[in-house]
Amino acid sequence: MADPWTTVAEPARLGQPEGVVTLVEGSSFAISDRSGDVRPGSAHGLFFLDTRFLSRLELTVDGHRPEVLGVSVSEPFAGTFVQQVRPERRGAGRLVIVRHRYVGRGMREDLLLRNYSPEPASFLLRLHLDVDFADLFEVKEGRVRRRGEYRQEVTDGTRFVFGCRRDQATRGAWIEFSQVPLTGPQVAVWELTIPGRGQWAVCMQVTPTIEESAIEPRYACGQPADQAVPRARLVQWRKDAARVETDHPPLASAVTRASEDLASLRMFDPEHPHRTVVAAGAPWFMTVFGRDSLLTAWMALLINPDLALGVLRTLADFQGAEVNPVTEEEPGRILHEMRFGAAGSLSLGGGSIYYGTIDATALFVMLLGEVHRWGLAGDRVHDLLPNADRALEWIERFGDRDGDGYVEYQRSSESGLANQGWKDSWDAIRFADGRLAEAPIALCEVQGYVYAAYLARAQLAEDDGDQQVAGRYRVAAAELKERFNRDFWLEQQGWFALGLDRDKRPIDALASNMGHCLWTGIVDADKAEAVAQRLLSPELFSGWGIRTLATSMAGFDPLSYHNGSVWPHDTALIAAGLQRYGFSDQAHQLMLALLDVAVVSAGRFPELLCGFARQEIANPVAYPTSCSPQAWASAVPLQLVRTMLGWEPLVSHGSLRLQPVLPRPIQRLRVENIPLAGVQVTVDVDGDAVHVEGLPVGLALSPGSTPSVVTGF
Repeated sequence: MADPWTTVAEPARLGQPEGVVTLVEGSSFAISDRSGDVRPGSAHGLFFLDTRFLSRLELTVDGHRPEVLGVSVSEPFAGTFVQQVRPERRGAGRLVIVRHRYVGRGMREDLLLRNYSPEPASFLLRLHLDVDFADLFEVKEGRVRRRGEYRQEVTDGTRFVFGCRRDQATRGAWIEFSQVPLTGPQVAVWELTIPGRGQWAVCMQVTPTIEESAIEPRYACGQPADQAVPRARLVQWRKDAARVETDHPPLASAVTRASEDLASLRMFDPEHPHRTVVAAGAPWFMTVFGRDSLLTAWMALLINPDLALGVLRTLADFQGAEVNPVTEEEPGRILHEMRFGAAGSLSLGGGSIYYGTIDATALFVMLLGEVHRWGLAGDRVHDLLPNADRALEWIERFGDRDGDGYVEYQRSSESGLANQGWKDSWDAIRFADGRLAEAPIALCEVQGYVYAAYLARAQLAEDDGDQQVAGRYRVAAAELKERFNRDFWLEQQGWFALGLDRDKRPIDALASNMGHCLWTGIVDADKAEAVAQRLLSPELFSGWGIRTLATSMAGFDPLSYHNGSVWPHDTALIAAGLQRYGFSDQAHQLMLALLDVAVVSAGRFPELLCGFARQEIANPVAYPTSCSPQAWASAVPLQLVRTMLGWEPLVSHGSLRLQPVLPRPIQRLRVENIPLAGVQVTVDVDGDAVHVEGLPVGLALSPGSTPSVVTGF
């Protein structure tokens, strides 16, 4: 079977977003239609550790599907599906079916049938069941086929046992019922008579087994659902997270949704139960990704630093230690992704790891430096300095493959990713005329990340009293910035090259990547205005966000993954970059465009949008296989709030830069409990008045900050 990261196939379509219900808890998730049914032959199912443990769950009454009345998702891991069986004669009462579903290391479903007729109701209730144990990527790519040795049996009358052994891995599923069914294992039947105004209930529990060991579910029949671990963790998250109040309903809705979605995407390693990491997105990427997890944690610092600390520690634990051409592991390199298809345990270390990413290593050092700037967890930051140094050694030894001062990528085997930046689809890196660039490729935004990583390490060294190391990395940053602005700048076109190809030729496509260079600060001031103008030109700005590739490029396709689509996280970082260089009006234009997307999508940003112009199509068009929720898309509203506040702390120097500039439709923005140096700070912006509460002792606002009232401890 091909390695999952090499696929060029599009993900399987789940159907229209409004017709799909996804429940998520850690590495477990369930996908169904709005009735609650898991349809065979589709991408629906119950998944755990990258394996499908339920591939069919269909409910019928007397052979007919009940009518869907509605669905409610009260929490990320819990949903309620309501159906009815139409009366056979006019005036008769109805039979209503309520399905309460809970997901977490398996699944529990409480099924309740109510007879609203004064007369008894007799019928056959059937639950059609199957488990194919398909690998997540087989489902994602629509290539599921039965392989290995399967078994099915019924034990103890109520336990339906499914099992499979293939590729030296054994998986199983127990499906149990609180009421004894008549048959099994592929269909559970109850012959029922419910009295008039009466009801009947059954609890179904799906328990995965790995290597013959049953996984203890988060939700078990007979136990109070509101006392389960996921519920307790969510309550604590809501208590700890910073709170945002604003007079702008779309922003308020987006921030609330962001917090809830990020909570749902958290993963907890059983070997480190108090360490939080964030998965990249549901349904296809419920695992740790280096780049995605780091950028998400960066954007989420404003409301909860636990994600950043957990992501850093976890990635450090699995930092590359040897040269392995197959997995592309190299000493000091930060991983690209983990997968658990053949894992024999629940720990993160039980999965397989692929390292083929060019940017996660620099982003690791950037995030560590940012956590330090916020004055968070000083001891843990110091403990990670050796990992940061190994990461920088990788950048200079392995990342810069030919010694030209730029970090470039080229896969070491045919099983690796051809492109290893954030635009990692096979056709993402093109010249203006549409030709694919050939590796090794040095991407422009990656040089910006390396520049910022050098400065982050210099700051860490300076604050540790190591002036020699600080000086070394400040010089390295300055030299990289000078080279970059010389070699990547296309004077005739007025924009930065997407990258340099194997022959050091500028890849001259007009793309969004250079916006990240504004975010990291590697762009010379005299070029920033031209970059801003290009980014906001009709070629790149769709009206909803910045396209990944300009409409004037030969490779442009609004329906492609990376050649003309709009990614909200990309646009949010570009907005931050524009604000950094003083282009507030342009930054606000992008922020408001994104918030208009949030209005249409009930506050949840999709992973990406199609790149159609707003004046052409009045509503944003969702990409058909977009993840939802997706981590860095979920964190977008939090990045927007930080950009609006102009929040830039440097606790080691006792300073906080705070320059709120709100888009015109937003007059009030209050953020409570921002984590800073061991305390919680509140910033309240009301028109021109800015109030700051709770600044820690010894920290002052830096020159240029705008608050009118400041109180501290």
